[in-house]
Amino acid sequence: MAKQKKALGRGLSAILSNPSTDITQSKTSIETQVSVGGIGELIISTIEVNPFQPRTHFDETKLNELADSIIELGVIQPITVRKLGYDKYQLISGERRFRASQLAGLTKIPAYIRIANDQEMLEMALVENIQRQDLDAIEIALSYKLLQDECNLTQEKLSERVGKKRSTVSNYLRLLSLNPIIQAGIRDKMISMGHARTLVNIPEEEAQLDLYKAILTDSLSVRQTEQVAQGVKNTLKKPSAKTSSSKAPLPFSIQQLTKDFEVKLNTKTEIKLQKNGKGKLIISFKNENELEHIIQCFQND
Repeated sequence: MAKQKKALGRGLSAILSNPSTDITQSKTSIETQVSVGGIGELIISTIEVNPFQPRTHFDETKLNELADSIIELGVIQPITVRKLGYDKYQLISGERRFRASQLAGLTKIPAYIRIANDQEMLEMALVENIQRQDLDAIEIALSYKLLQDECNLTQEKLSERVGKKRSTVSNYLRLLSLNPIIQAGIRDKMISMGHARTLVNIPEEEAQLDLYKAILTDSLSVRQTEQVAQGVKNTLKKPSAKTSSSKAPLPFSIQQLTKDFEVKLNTKTEIKLQKNGKGKLIISFKNENELEHIIQCFQND
């Protein structure tokens, strides 16, 4: 009788029973029953960080404070992970708790475990993080942009996905068109979202930067910034008789000085500045009486 040929490979059942390939395997190396869709304790070293994490900065002081709290009370809210394989997980949300647990010296952490592909993980990670109150405006904008690009979403669909008005999503996305210097100022909380929304409405980058510097130098409120920005936009709309290039707006301090002159002299004044710092102060008058009044104002000073 001919010998029966041995089947090639180990067979489907052997592959499915192999813990290195079965991502629904419930047993882990810590001999704890952890099922997908449930909560259990995982060894921290088996978890890798989330590559889609929108947060780029973690406050060290607050992280240490959370670590101290974890030492006293433990991790109150489990992190969320996806299962990649046997004893291999990837963070979906909760990186701050994860980092603080490492600082606290923990070897295990409670986690909610689920299965998700890359796109599902991206959406879950970004949407969960976007809802947080402590992300800065640029981190939120980058999260919206990444979610929109990776999932091929329109702004309308994106706004539905994150539960925000379309205008809100649009305002955040527009921040990414600002100069990197201004974006850094937003991240460092040197200017507010109100300032940023005003700056983004100025079409020219040089004018944006000039106004940004004025906000910092003169501590302009959002309302003052809006007033100056309107003057800047009006200036940019006027065609130049000498050259096609637009002139930079006057610094806020100079604009304020002009207004002070007009109030004091009770007449129209104008200041013209050149790039080298030189300029002209033009004071208008309608008749000799007004001229005498202006001269007397200077003599009295």
